[in-house]
Amino acid sequence: MASLNTLRTKFGIVLSIIIALALLAFILSLKTEMGFSGNDPRVGVIDGEKINYSEYYDQYEQIKAQSGVQENDEQQAAMLANATWQSLISKYVMTPGFERLGLRVTEPERMAMISGEQPSQTLYNAFADPRTGTYNVAAISDFLAQAETNPQAAQAWTQLNEQARAEREMQKYFGLIRGGVYVNSLEVASGVKSANETYTGKWAGKKYSSVPDSIISVSPSEMKAYYNSHKDMFRQTPSRTISYVVFEVAPTDDDLLAIEKTATEVGKEFAATDELKSFVRANRNGKIADNYVSAAQLSEEEAAALMAGETYGPVLKNNEWTMARALDTKMVSDSMGIRHIVLPYTEDTLADSLLTALRGGADFAQAASQYSVYDMTAANGGEVGVMPFSAFSGEFAEALAGAKEGDIVKVASGDAIQLMQVYRAGKPTKHVQVASITYPVEASAETRRNVHNQAGSFMVNAKGSAEAFAGAASEASVTPRVAVISQGDRTIRGLEDSRDVTRWAYGAEVGDVSEIFSVGKDYAIAMLTAIDNDEYASPEKVAAQLRAQVLRDKKYDYIVSSLAGTTLEEQASSLGSEVADFKDVNYASFYIDGAGFEPRLVGAIASAQKGALTGPVKGMSGVYVFVVDDVQTSEKQTSEAEKVRAQAMAESMAQQFAIPAVQQMAEIEDLRGQYF
Repeated sequence: MASLNTLRTKFGIVLSIIIALALLAFILSLKTEMGFSGNDPRVGVIDGEKINYSEYYDQYEQIKAQSGVQENDEQQAAMLANATWQSLISKYVMTPGFERLGLRVTEPERMAMISGEQPSQTLYNAFADPRTGTYNVAAISDFLAQAETNPQAAQAWTQLNEQARAEREMQKYFGLIRGGVYVNSLEVASGVKSANETYTGKWAGKKYSSVPDSIISVSPSEMKAYYNSHKDMFRQTPSRTISYVVFEVAPTDDDLLAIEKTATEVGKEFAATDELKSFVRANRNGKIADNYVSAAQLSEEEAAALMAGETYGPVLKNNEWTMARALDTKMVSDSMGIRHIVLPYTEDTLADSLLTALRGGADFAQAASQYSVYDMTAANGGEVGVMPFSAFSGEFAEALAGAKEGDIVKVASGDAIQLMQVYRAGKPTKHVQVASITYPVEASAETRRNVHNQAGSFMVNAKGSAEAFAGAASEASVTPRVAVISQGDRTIRGLEDSRDVTRWAYGAEVGDVSEIFSVGKDYAIAMLTAIDNDEYASPEKVAAQLRAQVLRDKKYDYIVSSLAGTTLEEQASSLGSEVADFKDVNYASFYIDGAGFEPRLVGAIASAQKGALTGPVKGMSGVYVFVVDDVQTSEKQTSEAEKVRAQAMAESMAQQFAIPAVQQMAEIEDLRGQYF
């Protein structure tokens, strides 16, 4: 019977779930200490269901434990947050909807998923054999045997079943969506025509931009009428607007001189020391490379110094003072062709047996195919390829440094043992392990304090009103910037490390001035200037867009009013333009030479009668008239092929937009920004 330790090696995700459950129990025990006793703030509403902080946090931690993703940066944290939110949407929107549809996973279906008859990605991820990549039903039996006596394993199995059930329900739902999509004969005929016909002819037009704005009047009533008749264009996500300033922290002249002095003094000691490794490790800016490099991989100046056993630098390069020495030197092949066999760290006895057999002449490729647990290379006889020696570090570099062509070495590193065969050895070349110390050119602690104090003075002077904020910015010689933070946004584009700024904005009131935030190496202070929770943007907010749209429409009318003549040449003359050619245009074309991106013009050409003067066409950037002179018909697309293509496209589009449509109907309110 498999133990949990064995399952950790073979079925890592299962153990992760068990650990997650233990973590959740610990987290729940801390809720009172975290301030949630009687005070559990709301972080969202999903289809009328309030989502409180504790529920979201528990789900977040569970997903983090199951996925193995860590919050090392904003991108990973955002990925976890999105996965958590989607899982809650599934719980409160999708699952109840499936129940109302009568869509459920039966017990025979569940057993089919467990047996592998009905594939489940969830169960495959947990119980696939890492060596062969095949679904291992026996591993499930072993785990279920443990679950009989291990409550944590039993709960983990329940979680896996729930995930597999949700996965299968979604598959069945998408099956229903696909089944409701049908491409009729008219659509097929239109698709064949669009694919097989190309058009050649002449066109003329006039751009809206050629009409001066000054001769067109746009009244408030016209803008309001456009707004009311196109209101869906202005549907919006709730948002908050901030004005913020950034106090940049840059090194002063005194800082530059101090850094140069430090680098020079340390450089003398660095060049003279006989205990190079200890000296570098004792310096917080020191680094000892894990790998060895050849002269070709260094700059010309570095190579000249290090290969001769001399000190490179200190020298100012890429905004850093840098110094380097060769800590160790090896004469090794510049490149090596490698095959390997990867074994679990628990298989040391097997590794030794294979090493003996391989050194005795056993076929390496056959052994790799049979024993290696790394599928990507096992299927190819363990072939890794030809790599430079500099690609190897640590134990690998030490083991391969003295290896010759045909040698096989054993390397134990991390949770694996590797048997590595050198089937090709390049030219012996001098390689060095580089020890270096770098001093970045950056502001001193005193300079940072001074800038922070300036920001503090600004913060005091900026309080009270938007005018006070603007006045304080002028006095401090910083330029206010504006950012609109839509519901669900976690950061501000163009502002480094801005998560804390957005978190503050979600909890602030209009007129509030923030604390001083660290944003990268700089400081930022913000004022919340507006909160807009309306479903539609107000006419005042989109006034510029409304005016541009109405102006375009009126310019169209103005241009059309001057259109005259019964031939293309006469109409071109009335527009003050020249007749131009178009060719090889079909329904799928994106643009017309000379006209640019004009989908309406392309569509009009594809549906026009040959030889007929057609127009005016109201394009995106102008007004157009045209004549189709010739239509070429090919046999590129058949009715049968078009039906398959159109059906596949329609099914794909239906699936793509089904979930967003359901979520939109659920009226989801995302308030997480203040907390996460």
